[in-house]
Amino acid sequence: MEIEESTLTNPFQGVLLVPRRTNGLGVVVLGGSSGSINVERARLFAERGATAIALRWFGGDGQVPGICEVPLESFTPATDWMLRAGCNRIAYIGTSKGAEAALLLAVHDSRIDIVVALSPSSVVWANSGVGLDGVGFPLRSSWTLRAKPLPFIAYDVSKLPAPHDGLMHYRAYHEASLATFADAIPAASIPVETSRATFVLVAGADDALWPSDWFAASLAERLAAAGKRHFLATHPHAGHRILLPGETATRFSSQCPRWY
Repeated sequence: MEIEESTLTNPFQGVLLVPRRTNGLGVVVLGGSSGSINVERARLFAERGATAIALRWFGGDGQVPGICEVPLESFTPATDWMLRAGCNRIAYIGTSKGAEAALLLAVHDSRIDIVVALSPSSVVWANSGVGLDGVGFPLRSSWTLRAKPLPFIAYDVSKLPAPHDGLMHYRAYHEASLATFADAIPAASIPVETSRATFVLVAGADDALWPSDWFAASLAERLAAAGKRHFLATHPHAGHRILLPGETATRFSSQCPRWY
């Protein structure tokens, strides 16, 4: 299918992909903590008739340098644009921290119809990287809403793992942080059951970054209890990097959540 691609700079940043024949679906693709713009994934949706935006949501010109108090309102222009373009269904697909963002957006923006959360978290985490002030410590929330930080789970930095064979594995680090700050979990939990969206939750039990299989199951349990439409897909041998059919594998190393 013929697809027109263009670079976006204002009021949001990324790459827009518009197929010659659209099907009414608007898809916003959010990358994870690498900060990459996932054009390849957006193109998969555009090839099937969706208007797609591969969004840069931090690290760009005028944006927060790291995932530190990122305003949820900064995603709104992408949704606004899709609706003005005539899309009658809005979907957000996010990976890892991008999935965390997508889940929160669906809770706070009723215009979002579908969320696909790959290797998600069920709670809000502390910042990963520096904020607009150029520092990342003391720890702050990853997200804000109406200029107020969302409740979050801090990292138990005393449990920071040492490198092993050149790789860093942070699953146990996140699990320890959840145990240390268990009292913060209720407030930091993402209340997906209050959203009108349909959720697709995908995770692997071999995720070495964080326990996304636990998180996905927790989200699914709350959605089921509330009678909300959702789909859960897990695999015992899948890791953090979930690929969709047609995507190419890219080797990368896990990055440490930064607090400085």
